[in-house]
Amino acid sequence: MSSRRGKYHQWLTEEGLLKLEGWAKDGLTDEQIAGNIGISRSTLNEWKKRYPDISDTLKRGKEVVDRQVENALLKRALGYEYEEVKTYIEETDGKKKKRVEKTTKHVAGDVTAQIFWLKNRKPGVWRDKKETELSGGVDLNNPFADLTTDELKKLVEDD
Repeated sequence: MSSRRGKYHQWLTEEGLLKLEGWAKDGLTDEQIAGNIGISRSTLNEWKKRYPDISDTLKRGKEVVDRQVENALLKRALGYEYEEVKTYIEETDGKKKKRVEKTTKHVAGDVTAQIFWLKNRKPGVWRDKKETELSGGVDLNNPFADLTTDELKKLVEDD
């Protein structure tokens, strides 16, 4: 009788779960995480179904990086200011002196980021394809609607 434990056991430890969370925070896909573990993606998917600790850990790690990307996208969409710092070494009379120059820079909001944000956050208002709903019926008034196939063929032949 073998006492060999499945590979998943080491990933259910505190250290294993910490590694999984770290990989998810680093932005790795499930495919890449599975590769790091040495298993297939389908096996990782099975582990996520079977072991809530693994699933929850990966979700938690991905939430962090997703939130960071959301914040960066919003910042880029709205525009922002930052302080640029340049350091110069100046030499006068054989003496070196450090001079620091600080400048406030402005980055304008990015229209592409704004469009992306709005289309995803408010698709009913900002999606490209608008749907129009008609009320009432549509009267097509087809004069050939009641004719049989033979009658239609005869009309075509007469032309």
